[in-house]
Amino acid sequence: MTGPARLLVEALLPQLRVLTAGIARFEAEIARLAPRQPDYQLFDDLPGAGPTFAPRLLVAVGERRERFPTAASVQKSAGIAPVMERSGNKSWVHWRYVCSKFLRQTFVEWAAQTIPRSFWAKTFYESCRARGVRHQAALRALAFKWIRILHRCWLDRVPYDSRDT
Repeated sequence: MTGPARLLVEALLPQLRVLTAGIARFEAEIARLAPRQPDYQLFDDLPGAGPTFAPRLLVAVGERRERFPTAASVQKSAGIAPVMERSGNKSWVHWRYVCSKFLRQTFVEWAAQTIPRSFWAKTFYESCRARGVRHQAALRALAFKWIRILHRCWLDRVPYDSRDT
């Protein structure tokens, strides 16, 4: 019974090696090109951004500031802003379905990385959890807050300074 499984693994291993090499080439190219972008330092200075999230956040907002005139426009595009629906006397809130899932994932994952690196982010996250908010909802709420900060830094071309918050 293990014979077919073994053959499958042997057939997939060369493909996995090629894919891994390709990913390494992409990562090297991103590491080489990202720091050359004009706004890169704004994103690299963010807590928890580092070589993984700084390029992703940079690409998320881009360099055309007219594309996102408000923080809310970034929050909606990224799928972080909640959607309120009403019908008659009822209203409910849900997350945005039509958005870039990768972009939402980027902001949520980055927000999680800021919790051990930012006093206010940790305090905010813990207060959400203490109120009974689920982990993922608390991360989205934290990402919502971070986008407002990131947007202001990006618009003003001023690096984030943790002493300001």
